[in-house]
Amino acid sequence: HGRVEEPAAVRSLRSDIMRPPLVLTGGPAAGKSTTGRLVAELRDRCAFIDADDIRHLVVSGHLAPWEDNGGAQQQMLGVENVCALVRNFALGGIESVVADFVTASTASVYRTLGGVVLIRLQISLSEAEARAVTRPRHITEAEFQYLHQLDANAAPAADAVLKVDGLDLAGQVAAIERLWATATHEAPR
Repeated sequence: HGRVEEPAAVRSLRSDIMRPPLVLTGGPAAGKSTTGRLVAELRDRCAFIDADDIRHLVVSGHLAPWEDNGGAQQQMLGVENVCALVRNFALGGIESVVADFVTASTASVYRTLGGVVLIRLQISLSEAEARAVTRPRHITEAEFQYLHQLDANAAPAADAVLKVDGLDLAGQVAAIERLWATATHEAPR
């Protein structure tokens, strides 16, 4: 992960005021983790939390969210643990950026953080597949397509939707930073 040069327009949005938590969602290869980490690096005091990293702390008996016999329960436990980290960081004066594939049920848990800004990174399947070939895949092709369809057809309400097809990394980071800085911090209706 290389550091992206911060555009002047983004620098002007920075302030000493602590922002509410930012949650990035979207289908596989939309850029949640890559851009989320870089957005966090633009802030003075900010943690980056990849929800998959938290879920993968379960090293024996780990289940993917779509697996029967506990996958959905482990997914919720992961989100609850992410929220606990966000709250603890906030108590220490540290902002948080979270990357996760958010569903309607997990969105409601994230909304308990109060003022959370949920941004959906919308990507076409062809763009997602083109991006995915440049990095290791941790899910099968069938799971990749399933998650992409789920995001396209059942994405939870977000505070903002950013279409990322054709955006380079710097453009995506700048757009997310701008949206976070100017979001209305109210849950969508």
